[in-house]
Amino acid sequence: MKTIHPETAAIHYRIDNTETSPVATPIYQNSAFTADSPYFYTRKSNPNSSELEGALALLERSRHAISTTTGMSAIMLVLQLLRPGDHLVINHTIYGCSYKLFQRYAERMDLKLTIMNLTEAPQRQQIPDDVSMLFFETPTNPFLKTIPIRLTADIVAAKNPNALIVVDNTWATPLFQNPLECGADISLASATKYVSGHSDVMGGFLAVNDAGLAEALLQHRFYSGAILDPHSAWLLRRSLHTLPLRMREHVRITRVIHQFLLTRKEIDKVYMPDIAQDQLRDYGGILFFQFAPPYQNAYAEFIKSLNLFDTGTGMACVSSMVAQPWSGSHASLEETEKRQMGIDTGLVRLCFGLENEADLIRDLTASFESLQQNMGNPAP
Repeated sequence: MKTIHPETAAIHYRIDNTETSPVATPIYQNSAFTADSPYFYTRKSNPNSSELEGALALLERSRHAISTTTGMSAIMLVLQLLRPGDHLVINHTIYGCSYKLFQRYAERMDLKLTIMNLTEAPQRQQIPDDVSMLFFETPTNPFLKTIPIRLTADIVAAKNPNALIVVDNTWATPLFQNPLECGADISLASATKYVSGHSDVMGGFLAVNDAGLAEALLQHRFYSGAILDPHSAWLLRRSLHTLPLRMREHVRITRVIHQFLLTRKEIDKVYMPDIAQDQLRDYGGILFFQFAPPYQNAYAEFIKSLNLFDTGTGMACVSSMVAQPWSGSHASLEETEKRQMGIDTGLVRLCFGLENEADLIRDLTASFESLQQNMGNPAP
């Protein structure tokens, strides 16, 4: 063969990486692979997404894990399993964007949609006989209420053995709750939250045991292009290394601040999920509280004096966050829908990061005291 031009040689130059043996998998920033590669094309699969999925499957105790661009795209892949005329049942207390997505998708795809309070045993018994898919979070967003997965799955199985039970496991995390072991067909989560833990990468994932269900979800992901990019997959895989350490600290700090919040007269109620060893083994990171009536509309004043709680949309990360569900996570809902969920302007969400708990308590104390001073000390 004739000597090729330098620019051609430069394009085709490669190092021999067969003996590099890195202790951490590098980023495969490839869109394409050779035709004989098992990856072929990153929209189908990539070494970084595959490694992340393998680690997630171990944590979820599932046979298959499927990574996605966001938690919402994971939900969209699940919804694509439904067909016109199917009956989707959801819990009424749920993330606002999920609620709106279900409404809009059901209308567009001619699905029957039923919204129920699945935290109540009598309501669970009223699940429609023709249910095709049951979707809920546990703990719920907001209020952190528990829905018993096993009991609910048994009720659904008696009504329609072919119905799918889908559990959003974002706030429990696979370290503390494994929905598939409790009877769910699909466990999904936003990896943007605890899995990432640093507010610097977005992602989602689904966990399933059934091979046919996994293949259907993978097909939907391939044609919708909802796979994680290699860099995001690599970042989330790196974050998984510290997830157990971070969650232990989230749990410890949450317990301490929960006890502190119970002492504040500005607060009517603090919401903390029930820990049940047969389902939710532990919990930490996010609490809700309800302002006492004199402070019902005091959220804007409350956050003015906070220095360590960011007001962004993030949560479940190394820095603490404060938010008002009324104007934040559930802002897309109509006012009547919010009130039907029990959400009003006095509900506050606190997300605890990894700061020293004494500093967080000092920050919260100063804000509560500022409220009393600026509002004429109305607390009894």
